[in-house]
Amino acid sequence: MTTPSALDRPTGVPPARRLAARLVLLPALALSFLPPRHIRTVLERVRRGARPATPAQAAAAREALCAVSLRCAGPRGCLPRSLGAALLCRVYGTWPTWCTGVRTLPPFAAHAWIEAGGRPVGEGVPDDYFARLISVPPARRATT
Repeated sequence: MTTPSALDRPTGVPPARRLAARLVLLPALALSFLPPRHIRTVLERVRRGARPATPAQAAAAREALCAVSLRCAGPRGCLPRSLGAALLCRVYGTWPTWCTGVRTLPPFAAHAWIEAGGRPVGEGVPDDYFARLISVPPARRATT
């Protein structure tokens, strides 16, 4: 027997941000099919020159992806959602910490998410709920 559920799709996302989210959705989906080491390599290159994203900027990007894609809004859409949110932040000149890992509590499950300010964005879980296996934080800027 299945439990009926409804996806919570955000409303009120400005049209320009919705368009930008649609534009990064295809590259995010394509990236989601790559092996983890290739995803990391691509994201490390893409993040160059970006400022660290604030929690509000990261949340707005995540919300925009969920607004334009049922896959990203769904429970199994964590990888394309996190990749798309990171790419959307980059479009606006910022970069969150992109993470992938596992739950620290049973049942075991892999997950991908973004963080800003050292906290998961939009996940609704405590900060220590996931154990990071791979992360791509904002690039450190060289001091002069």
